[in-house]
Amino acid sequence: MPVLDWVLDLLFPPKCPFCGRLLEKGELLCPDCQRGLPWLEGRAGETEVELTAGCVSALRYEDKVRSAIHGYKFDGRSARSVAFGALTAQAVGDHGITADLVSWPSLSKKRLRQRGYDQAELLAREVGRRLGLSVLRTVDKRERPAQSGIQGEAARRANLLGAYVPVEPGNFEGRIVLLVDDVVTSGATLAECAKTLRLAGAERIFCATLAKAGK
Repeated sequence: MPVLDWVLDLLFPPKCPFCGRLLEKGELLCPDCQRGLPWLEGRAGETEVELTAGCVSALRYEDKVRSAIHGYKFDGRSARSVAFGALTAQAVGDHGITADLVSWPSLSKKRLRQRGYDQAELLAREVGRRLGLSVLRTVDKRERPAQSGIQGEAARRANLLGAYVPVEPGNFEGRIVLLVDDVVTSGATLAECAKTLRLAGAERIFCATLAKAGK
């Protein structure tokens, strides 16, 4: 092990992103969470999203999963992207999805400044690394109120109308794009991104998230 890695492990020992237990070398999750998390398999892990070939998810958005993702997004726990990206990539592989490149629904510039990082981008980059795919920014987001503060599917969809604009369409025209995000709820965010990408020439859109809210 390189000296720097050894020092970092000593100062910041790896912990399970869902319960905080110290991990053994090479582990992404502790054994208890590996056994007890609300895993989604088969059709249970699939969500229909307009203008896409569907969304796959690794986990149900509840209890430990909800708390872990909240910490990842809002409490600066960006290092969790490694484990979360690995689980999302596993869901992609389990469902037999193939794509040409990976992308994500970008945060607005204001939200990025507030948070300091784009949690979906970090996930997408880890998924791309695990799957051996290029990772490209394909959409930019205009300023909108945060989706997390809006209740009701109709209101969430209305808030996103025209929210995304394509970035260098020549990079994804005629290609299959895998959109990666942390949680799928109504699917409104992914659908709006997919609409932007399809209008700009993408051939097909798949989606993948770490977790799925609702039934």
